[in-house]
Amino acid sequence: MKLSNDVFLGCECPYDDAKIAMFSAPFDSTTSFRPGARFAGKVIRADSFGIETYSPYLDKDICDLSVADCGELELSFGNAERALDMIESTVSKILNDGKKPLMIGGEHLVTLGAVRAMLKTYPDLCIIHFDAHADLRDDYLGEKLSHASVMRRCFDILGDGRIFQFGIRSGEREEFDFAKKHTIMRKFDFCEFGTHLNALKGKPVYFSLDLDVLDPSVFPGTGTPEPGGVSFKELLECVHQLQDINIVGCDVCELSPPYDPSGISTAAACKIIRELIMIF
Repeated sequence: MKLSNDVFLGCECPYDDAKIAMFSAPFDSTTSFRPGARFAGKVIRADSFGIETYSPYLDKDICDLSVADCGELELSFGNAERALDMIESTVSKILNDGKKPLMIGGEHLVTLGAVRAMLKTYPDLCIIHFDAHADLRDDYLGEKLSHASVMRRCFDILGDGRIFQFGIRSGEREEFDFAKKHTIMRKFDFCEFGTHLNALKGKPVYFSLDLDVLDPSVFPGTGTPEPGGVSFKELLECVHQLQDINIVGCDVCELSPPYDPSGISTAAACKIIRELIMIF
């Protein structure tokens, strides 16, 4: 197979033959601290060639899988609702074509567009959410559509007990009070993750990974770094456990390459994406 840095490592299957369709959503217009996540997709594709296509963890190779990298959407940076509509339309097409979507953000608000589409196909959808931040604000500075409120907007269309949050260590008091009533939240770490997975078996699950769940000593390249996060190994172990449930779609968000010129954060993102593809 001839590899090109125009696609993620090894993901050169023709779209019609693919079982997984990967695309990136370069949007960061509601980023509340440091912008730059819009550049993640291009940098991830270029830097993915620094890792192997083979995973020794899972004894699988991307080149043996049917994955199409469909490239980047052209999103309107100044219009969040229009950008979400484009993401929703893209994910709907992928699902209607019998494939699974894997989206690379971009800021975390892009998840809402994907979840809107997923819910049409999977009305009993649940979400697993890894993040440093609760993302349960009803609004941020008066704006309902924000990366700081994305899980609240997802709750609005899913309802109680269908969002499972892990690694959360930042948010307003009201967000944590809201979580006690409406979501399943594990603060600070991934303890009891396996127990919650057992409750999700047989259900369609969308996995949303905000990479700032990692400690900034491991992953400094993000717009809102939050000390006290998990290690790369802890994250990797939990990602591998996802193969025990029905993951029907996923996203990886909030890499902001300009804040880590060393490329270490991008390398971590690439490796996690590789492992997600393997279990997906």
